Order: sequence, then C-alpha cells, then structure tokens
Amino acid sequence: MNSKPIQIESSWKEKLRDSFQSESFIRLKKFLKSEKATQIIYPAGNKIFSAFNLCPFDSVKIVIIGQDPYHGPKQANGLCFSVSDGIKPPPSLQNIFKELKDDLDLEIPLSGNLEHWADQGVLMLNATLTVRAKQAGSHQKKGWEEFTDNVIRTLSEEKENLIFLLWGRFAQNKAQIIDNEKHYILTAAHPSPFSAHSGFFGCKHFSKTNEILKKLNQKPIKWGK
Repeated sequence: MNSKPIQIESSWKEKLRDSFQSESFIRLKKFLKSEKATQIIYPAGNKIFSAFNLCPFDSVKIVIIGQDPYHGPKQANGLCFSVSDGIKPPPSLQNIFKELKDDLDLEIPLSGNLEHWADQGVLMLNATLTVRAKQAGSHQKKGWEEFTDNVIRTLSEEKENLIFLLWGRFAQNKAQIIDNEKHYILTAAHPSPFSAHSGFFGCKHFSKTNEILKKLNQKPIKWGK
C-alpha cells in the first residue's frame, strides 16, 4: 500500500477506479504507509485484496460482510471470518462451522481457510481491510469504510439477485445501501460466542442460500470441503 500500483483483480480494478483515485483513498494509503513504518499490520500486503482477487466481479453470487480482519499472528488472510491454513479457527468461525453442521449435516472442517467459498462466488468482505497487530478496530474510520461501502453500492447497482448474508448489527446496517428489490438479504445474529445463541444458531442461511440459487437456476455453493 505505497506508491506502487494496487494489485487487484482486473474487473474490480476497473469497477473501483474512481474509489482508488478518491481523496479518501489517497489519505488511507498515506496512513497505511506511515503505519507500516512502525507497526505490524495484518493481513500481509499481498492478502489485503484477497476477497476481490479470488472472486472477480462477474463471479459474485453471495456477499458476506464482516467488520475487521483478525489481529493475531498469521490469522488474517483477506477474507472475512476466514483464517490461513494451519491456524486454529477463532470462536466466530467455529460457530459458523457448527451452524453448517446443523444446517447441512456437514463435517466440521479441519482448516478454517474459506478460499473454496470465494472460488465459488462468495465475496467475503470486511468493512475494514487492515488492522494493527493485537489492536482490534485500530484501522477503522481511516477510509476503508468509504471504500467498502462503495463496493457494496456498486454490487447493488450493477448486479441482480445477489444474496447478502448480514450477521450482526454492524453488517445489518449495510442493508441501507443495498437495493432489496433487486437482491436477497438474509439477516441473523453475529456468530460470535456473545451472540450466536441469540439467532445465529438455527438461522439456516447456508441451506436457504442454496435454495435461492437453485430457484435462480444457479449452481449451489458447496459449503463443505
């Protein structure tokens, strides 16, 4: 995130050209450059745009919105809720896997890496794409939110029949920038241990998503490995 060209998949680079050239994003780049000079930042620079690089604009069928990258060593891999191979799944991801097992009777996977979801058209988008090590929320209100809100607006305006999975109040607040006459919005509590029992467990979003895809004559997501 310095003066080098931003490495992001070509369809997204074109769709987000104005965002990358905005004053807000230029300020964000300066902030990140100064942060990197003195702090450890997650995810690694080549992983910041993984959600986009693994799921081109035309491939997006489902959008899951998270808040912040994980802030522990080697956890964040650029996809919300996902962790790199070999890293123990954090509690929220463990609860996602529990709901998957209950909903679709899928074995809980050994790896918390969700790249195979991205490969099938699931955009796993954090509202803030970077974080300082061991400091949750440390890169909020630095410009990422304007960028990712524009991503959501662009998807809403230019595509049809997307399925947005909004877990928790933070994600649900994004519904106001989604056209609910063109898209499907499924809401539930956040999978965090603090709230999963208040409406995430039992939401059956994974089977509901596949039912919608079948109705749209689209290929269902293979949620398990």
